[in-house]
Amino acid sequence: MGSGDFCHFQLSLFQSWKLRSDSCILHVAARQQRLITALAIHGPRPRSYLVGLLWPESAESRAMESLRVSMHLVSRQVPGLLVNGGAELSLSELVDVDLHRVRSCMRDLGQAGLPGTNVASSLNLLRDAELLPGWYDDWVLFEQSRLRQDRLHAFHIIARESLARCDFEVALEASEAALELEPLYESAVGLLIQAQRLQGNNAAALRAFETYRAKLSEDMGLAPSEGIRRLVADVV
Repeated sequence: MGSGDFCHFQLSLFQSWKLRSDSCILHVAARQQRLITALAIHGPRPRSYLVGLLWPESAESRAMESLRVSMHLVSRQVPGLLVNGGAELSLSELVDVDLHRVRSCMRDLGQAGLPGTNVASSLNLLRDAELLPGWYDDWVLFEQSRLRQDRLHAFHIIARESLARCDFEVALEASEAALELEPLYESAVGLLIQAQRLQGNNAAALRAFETYRAKLSEDMGLAPSEGIRRLVADVV
């Protein structure tokens, strides 16, 4: 059966789980959602890998049966979504996954920085990339943590390179986005303060420093580093 016999799908793993075909939302039960999600995150995988990931507490025979049932239900409810390669399963190439777009964006930033990047689009894409909030499976929690760190790194690249280009508004926006994820991220605090000062907004820079200082003291019992203090030394 050729790809033209099937619809294209859009799978969203950010904010909430959604599967669409064209403009229609497709309703899939939780167990099938987890199978689809595992394939979206990890790519093609052997059945043995999937049963260990999705049913780690079950005996192998029971887990294999659960996988077979899930595969059957997905194939019946959403024909063309799964590709059954025998021992290995994957999602169809006709499935567009928002996580894949974010990974591609972060990979491009890591390899080439800002040249050729639509910075506004990248910031919006990265800011909204909260992976499956409310899912507490161990393998999902691991991916949430990894994506969070990757987003922090991407925001840092955007802020640092924008500051170097004297694009202070973008540097501010990217620094603030990083601090929404991790308020004690010292590098982002430093970039935020530098951007504010280069805009001539010493009051905002001092507020950012004081907010960071207070939270660092409250949460960690620590004082800001000498490098951060030096950024506001002449306005304190």
